[in-house]
Amino acid sequence: MSELIDALRAAVAEGRAPAPALRAELARGDDPAVLRRAGRALAGLKDPAGELRPVSVAVVAACTVGPYETLLRARLVGAGALPAISAAPYGAFDLTLATGGIDSGSDLVACLLDADYFLPADLDFAAPESAEEHLRDRLRHLRALAEAALSKNTATVVLHTVPLPGTVSDTVLSLRARGRLSRLWYELNAGLLEMAETSDGRIQVIDLVGLLADRGVAARDERLHAYADLPYTDGALLLLADGLRRIAQARAGLSRKVLAVDLDNTLWGGVLGEVGAEGVVLGGLYPGKSYLALQRTVRALRDQGVILVLASKNDADAVTAALTEHPDVLLRPEAFSFTAVNWSSKGANLAEAAETLGLGTQSMVFMDDSPFERGEVEALLPEVTLIDAGGDPAYLSASLVRGGLFDVTELTGTDRKRPELYRARGLRKDFSGSFASPEEYLSALEIRVTVEAATPFNVPRIVQLGARTNQFNLTGLRFDAAETKAMIAGQNHLVAAISARDRFGDEGIVGAVWVEQAPDAWHVLNLVLSCRVLGRGVEFAIAGLLAELAREVGAARLTGAFTPSPKNAVAAGFWEKAGFEAEGEGRFVFVPGQSPDPTPSWIVLDGSVREGRNTTAEGTT
Repeated sequence: MSELIDALRAAVAEGRAPAPALRAELARGDDPAVLRRAGRALAGLKDPAGELRPVSVAVVAACTVGPYETLLRARLVGAGALPAISAAPYGAFDLTLATGGIDSGSDLVACLLDADYFLPADLDFAAPESAEEHLRDRLRHLRALAEAALSKNTATVVLHTVPLPGTVSDTVLSLRARGRLSRLWYELNAGLLEMAETSDGRIQVIDLVGLLADRGVAARDERLHAYADLPYTDGALLLLADGLRRIAQARAGLSRKVLAVDLDNTLWGGVLGEVGAEGVVLGGLYPGKSYLALQRTVRALRDQGVILVLASKNDADAVTAALTEHPDVLLRPEAFSFTAVNWSSKGANLAEAAETLGLGTQSMVFMDDSPFERGEVEALLPEVTLIDAGGDPAYLSASLVRGGLFDVTELTGTDRKRPELYRARGLRKDFSGSFASPEEYLSALEIRVTVEAATPFNVPRIVQLGARTNQFNLTGLRFDAAETKAMIAGQNHLVAAISARDRFGDEGIVGAVWVEQAPDAWHVLNLVLSCRVLGRGVEFAIAGLLAELAREVGAARLTGAFTPSPKNAVAAGFWEKAGFEAEGEGRFVFVPGQSPDPTPSWIVLDGSVREGRNTTAEGTT
């Protein structure tokens, strides 16, 4: 513990982000006392190199905050965020939300709630059902406060379900009346959860009650509550911090995309090379049922867009036969977007997988039972998240999903197609080997790009791309759903979704562009493009289309900007390559109708956006 705290203090003193290994310790740790010290040590953390993603959190509490801020800071840094946390004054919960007394730059408003906020002061313990209308009124009041806060900024408000104190329920002597009180409290918490479903993603709710039941953590410390108005234990506050970390991680695009998984003693029991396909432990009774449960969990993640990589030191033919022929295998060979079954270093295999898929290794999770293999990957690729598949196989599925590493704010249709899209990327790479030049290969791909105005149906995917795209992200400006919808509804912006398809399949929405429109000039606020279509010229086709659209409405200038970050070096020089001329630091200009059209000859534009309408080459549709 002391080594961790000393290392964190050294990072802060030297003005740099903690190393990936230290961040991994913060992410994995479950001792609130250690994480409290870590959170205090990280106060004042700076990140001039831009390794961490800035996340601003305003904490608004209906009780005492206690160590919540320090626990939250430790967890956010562990997730790869650079947190800026502020707390509203004690006793100002309603006032702060109602008047918008929150920093306008906050990403998240974390509300800390207590049962006292909802319970009537004069609860009739003989007839607790008499509190039904009071509880509903308090819930309506909280919803109104949340909506008031949302009306004044673009943050996401985070609430949580609230446990009913045992001292309250135990004071009700009638068993029937106690059951009625429990029902009313469940309805209150159901009402809180419903707020997340009806808020268009701007209200999120952490199910603290469910987490407390699952993790076996004591919710309350009566002495602390009486002494300091602090209703929750450190363990309960850590669960809340974890819940908020998962929301921040998904919202900021810090979630992982790829799960690389071993076979022997991970997806099945036993070593294939020693026992053969018929001898591996899979299905039936324990422990086989636990390995089967893990395969079922992995398959469920894939169905929701997680890209699977198979990384196993084995004979390739034996693995193919086992995955194809074993009757209990749920993950057949086609489930994996990249397969590395050989005797090479697993770290090198993961690096090759990342290169083939066009993804950064920081987007990877690696699950393996061998301490040697995990250690080798950690040494070569410290940014890869490791999951220990050793120990009791009963805990395999929980170990994989409990951290919320793959969370997204909303699941889109493109998410669900992602594994197949990346599998097709490998087929494209194989296909490319038969051509004499890149241009010949790109022409043979038969690339077609569609650009359509943003709609309520594609906004979730557009926002997700803006949040999660790091490599081809020209300015780093990230517009949430509310901001994007406001631009769509207004008259001075263009927001468009970019889709692509080729002979190997439909890629879906792969990019988005936000443009500020003035009568005489258009300015590209940001252009993002999925890394899986980089190198095909799609970005240059978009630049050419924007220049043509600007020319059609009489705009004399099209400008763009580039803001460098540690992760978007691939986008450096884009504007110049597209024919734009430098105009000051990080700003570029294109003169529509005069500068050469940068659209590549091998790309066909199937559709475009003109004055808010979708059009095709044949005319308006």
